[in-house]
Amino acid sequence: MSGDYTLRGLSVPESLDQLHDLLQQVAEEHESVEATDLMLFETAVIEIAGNVVEHGRPHGNVAWTFDLAVLPDRLAAVLSDDGQAYDLDEEQMADGRWAMPEDTFAEDGRGLALASVALDELDYQRTGGINSWTMVRLRREVAQP
Repeated sequence: MSGDYTLRGLSVPESLDQLHDLLQQVAEEHESVEATDLMLFETAVIEIAGNVVEHGRPHGNVAWTFDLAVLPDRLAAVLSDDGQAYDLDEEQMADGRWAMPEDTFAEDGRGLALASVALDELDYQRTGGINSWTMVRLRREVAQP
């Protein structure tokens, strides 16, 4: 069974609760989605959305849209926002994935690396003043009893 979901909001902390609620709804409506897949996907979504909330400028006024498709073989989403461009530093990338900060004790800079590990695909594009984060998690087979 597949399904499409859309959620819109502003870059405020309460919007993260809305995303959690939406993903809980997905879990309830799509019992065939493996719990681990959904948990890892949600981790990535919240990390990226959290960056929009924390770093999006103008603060609290960045509008975002989250489009999610639950497909037979994957969870696919695009989180778009109208905030300033993300300053992509090529050194953040390692083998096509975002890298952890070199400073072991760094408190910032881990979210994209965590999201990258949780997903099979994480892509950032800026087009026409819109940031778009594409996230894909391939669904694993669920063992039948």
